Amino acid sequence: MTNSSRRAPDRHLIDGTVRLFLAESLIFPTGLLTAAVLARHLSPAGYGQFTLAALFISWIEWILPALFSRAAVKLVGDSPDWRLIGAAILRAYLLAGLACAILVWTLSGAIAAVLKEPELSSLLRLFALDIPIFACTYAHRNILVGTGEYTRQSVVSGFRWTARLLLIVLFVEMGLSIMGAVAGSIGASLVELLAVRWFIRPPLIVQQALPFQKLFAFAAPLFVAAISMRLFDKVDLFLLKILGASAAQVGYYGAAQNLALAPNLVALSLAPLLLSTLTRVLRAGDSDSAFAISRGAMRVVICLTPFAASAAGAAPEIIETVFGRRFLPASTLIGPLVGSALALVMLAVGSAIVTAAGKPQWTLPVVLPLPFLAIAAHLAAIPRWGSVGAAAVTLGTALLGSAGAMAQVYRVWGIHPSVATALRSAGVSLLAWMMCAKWSLPLSLLPVKLAVATLLIVTAFWLTGEFQLADIIPRGRWHSRRLKVFGDETGNPT
Repeated sequence: MTNSSRRAPDRHLIDGTVRLFLAESLIFPTGLLTAAVLARHLSPAGYGQFTLAALFISWIEWILPALFSRAAVKLVGDSPDWRLIGAAILRAYLLAGLACAILVWTLSGAIAAVLKEPELSSLLRLFALDIPIFACTYAHRNILVGTGEYTRQSVVSGFRWTARLLLIVLFVEMGLSIMGAVAGSIGASLVELLAVRWFIRPPLIVQQALPFQKLFAFAAPLFVAAISMRLFDKVDLFLLKILGASAAQVGYYGAAQNLALAPNLVALSLAPLLLSTLTRVLRAGDSDSAFAISRGAMRVVICLTPFAASAAGAAPEIIETVFGRRFLPASTLIGPLVGSALALVMLAVGSAIVTAAGKPQWTLPVVLPLPFLAIAAHLAAIPRWGSVGAAAVTLGTALLGSAGAMAQVYRVWGIHPSVATALRSAGVSLLAWMMCAKWSLPLSLLPVKLAVATLLIVTAFWLTGEFQLADIIPRGRWHSRRLKVFGDETGNPT
């Protein structure tokens, strides 16, 4: 196999990840505009109630793709004809989505009582309608990723976030308040389903017997791992409320979580595409390329650390710009929550590598203990330190999980993240944080500060030899350029 052909999976993964990340990044302009509109139309308590309802439903919804997504991508990638397994995936998603919607509708009153917010009951009942729509959409999206249609996946994501902004702002401006925001979210899910259905149409009804046993056998350990991750993902906010925090304090915490979404977008963009690419490369028998791609993916995550440090340093300005001065207490939470989200990206990358290697059950020893460790630590930290204690526990537990995932990757393939890259990234992170924290500018110049921080990070990585200038400045003809963010064929920085 030639070097060019060996680099083809790398380029396909890079191109797909960048496209999907840019599409999912629409959540920032659209999500921040939506959050700004809601924050200015609702009180902190009202925003906190919407945050609780939205996070609870999103927690339920993200269980569904997490339950089947890796199994779906792996099995579709392994299948010469995806239609039969695609039909099984779609039906499994739809049935699971309907069951969850009925359960939320039935238990909405009890959930509202536990969270000590009676108004949540009606919000949860309306929001429950979104669950089966979301489930069907992600069945289609998983099939797109499994077949390697990364570009179409990015187009679908663009439709979702644009529609969400337009519909939520429209309904809220019409005076529908929180209910309008919920209705706008449901409408966005419908738009996304129509868009993804345009690109790929797995049959819902087929004459042949569907391979449910094959799907569930592969998905079973990932099912348990996904439940554990979803429990861990939002347990901090719910325990914060249950242990006595006011709706306003929950609103501050929810605002900080919303601003810590960037690493989650990296995981959403990179992990499924990484799994699909590795599956295809391994099916072709090219284990060397699979090892190089895996090393490169871990390197990418490490190199994102300085950007998280920049956000932590500029947290007060970011909070005031987006949410207003009323939400400034949320600024102390940005650093640990962004750090924990980045650690979970590394956990997602490690899990994808292990799953691609055919060892999905290996994820259980790493992921299963996380929510229980987090709950125990939250019960001790939240009564003493409040929101800051919750964020610190989330960060510590996430770092522990990412370390476990890297240990599993080393166990299955004998590869590990670059120590040199980690040291460079730590030094650049310190510089980026100091610049953003100490350099005082008017709020109107916040984009300038963040742009300068980005330039500082890129320049520092170049000067320390993490990558070459040719990696970011085009040269020669298009086909002669090389994007070295994933390193050379050995996975080492060039």
